[in-house]
Amino acid sequence: MSYIYEDLGRIDYAVALERQEEVFDALLSAKMGGGRAEGRLFFCEHNPVITIGRSGREENLLVSQAALTARGVALYRVNRGGDITYHGPGQITVYPIFDLEEWGMGLRRYVYILEEISIRFLALYGIEGGRMEGAAGVWIDALRRGGSARKICAVGVRSSRYVTMHGMALNVNADLRCFSMINPCGFKDKGVTSVSKELGAEQDLECAKLRLKTLFLEFFPPAQE
Repeated sequence: MSYIYEDLGRIDYAVALERQEEVFDALLSAKMGGGRAEGRLFFCEHNPVITIGRSGREENLLVSQAALTARGVALYRVNRGGDITYHGPGQITVYPIFDLEEWGMGLRRYVYILEEISIRFLALYGIEGGRMEGAAGVWIDALRRGGSARKICAVGVRSSRYVTMHGMALNVNADLRCFSMINPCGFKDKGVTSVSKELGAEQDLECAKLRLKTLFLEFFPPAQE
């Protein structure tokens, strides 16, 4: 599949969502009409925002709309899978708009690969990430008893005819205090963490983006024209 990588930088969620939908609609229309269109691999940081997915429950938002407004945090209900999550500065949010059939894979395999990319990314920092049964995303100490599991990467996607949008959000230098406004991904008994929290020092975000992009290109090599 042919696709273009684009770093959107710091961007409001609504603007990034509009960009996604434009590419998603074009890719889907081309597929249904027998034509061709290029996908995109968007990287970005968001201004503070909370999003609630299709299966999200209002009770997992722990503060009022007025409190969100006072803190400068936007709120959106969106059509991705998953529950509730927070996006903000210091977090790499990735939106692949791909036709999975071009790589011969289904949605379950796709989510697995997004998780695998995150796990391998974390390994570059000496951090062991893993999966948790029944919970999409990547966790630290996922199998350790005693409630110490901490989510470091959220995954939530939408697909139609194997064309995807939305994606994953990886906490690098994210302000973890913002997650206190929600039950992250609907969990009341799990924590959240970041690369900087685990290592005790803020990380170079541009270096992190480059490492993450390299892993995406390994798993999703663009077609050579």
